[in-house]
Amino acid sequence: MSLRVVVVDDSGFFRRRIVEILNADVGIEVVGTAANGQEAIEVVKRLKPDVVTMDIEMPVMDGITAVRRIMAESPCPILMFSTLTTEGAKATLDALDAGAMDFLPKRFSEMAKDEDSAKILLRRRVRALGRTRLARPTTPAPLDRPAPTGAVPARPAQAPRLSPSATPLSSLRAVLIGTSTGGPVALQEVLKGLPKNFPLPIILVQHMPASFTPAFAERLNNLCQIEVKEAASGDLLKPGSALLAPGGVQLVLEGGAQPRVRIEESPPGTIYKPSVDITFKSAVAALRSQVLAVVLTGMGADGREGARELKANGAHVWAQDAASCVVYGMPAAVIDAGLADQILPLKEVGPALVKGFC
Repeated sequence: MSLRVVVVDDSGFFRRRIVEILNADVGIEVVGTAANGQEAIEVVKRLKPDVVTMDIEMPVMDGITAVRRIMAESPCPILMFSTLTTEGAKATLDALDAGAMDFLPKRFSEMAKDEDSAKILLRRRVRALGRTRLARPTTPAPLDRPAPTGAVPARPAQAPRLSPSATPLSSLRAVLIGTSTGGPVALQEVLKGLPKNFPLPIILVQHMPASFTPAFAERLNNLCQIEVKEAASGDLLKPGSALLAPGGVQLVLEGGAQPRVRIEESPPGTIYKPSVDITFKSAVAALRSQVLAVVLTGMGADGREGARELKANGAHVWAQDAASCVVYGMPAAVIDAGLADQILPLKEVGPALVKGFC
């Protein structure tokens, strides 16, 4: 059965282009279009699509307002198209706060190295969000009755199963958090509950364009009690402070009496910029076992191999559970590899950090 998609954009040219690209995938069918936010609300309510693609700047009603209305009245996964500018970044973050699940640059030249790659990326993102909707839990079935056919059961939270060689939590020197699709909202949920005197430094790796990370760091800093800033080479790891990896490059940890970060260009062939794996693996040499690595919602498997190396050296690894993920890709890769010491719902990650370290 094909995923049913509604495309929303005030540009007739862009609507036709997106429809053409999506309909070229046998697993996707564009069932409707809209030229503004008000039309989008009506079309989504009538057609009940699996996924919506949404522009931000439109006449009559903008995309952010439309997202908020759709998520309140006819909720479904929404992929935003945004400009890679400071204002575009802020608007996209507002759309994610309103309920959108993912975003892509509106210009294909900014999405990937060539137009064919951009088409593949768009289709892959839409398919991922469509699967998310099908897997998203609804009201639990009574215990004496089977779950509805086709339902995807949520994995139960997993109790700690630390190996004898695992470093005690009290001896850790840093928390590393990696995430992708759904990450901006997830990171806000985790970090906003941490006290100003949280005793460990935090490193954040979120798949995000270079023009977005300054605005995202600023937003997190305004929302949280801890200090959050976009990382720069030479920044020291300080308690009660979180450093966000800049987009388009890599954040590498350096050890010593006072650990710090180094920002560098990506090795040839690197897919993710920044990459969770690269940051996690750098922590093996810099901090050895004195790390808690947390893998949150995201598409793909970035973070698994870095978590594997950290775990082999006695570090702790936590992963977000299936039911609370926007896309259960990155955490699933870690969990299925047997690397997760704890599997937690998103709303419990922040409290678990507070309980473990404060």
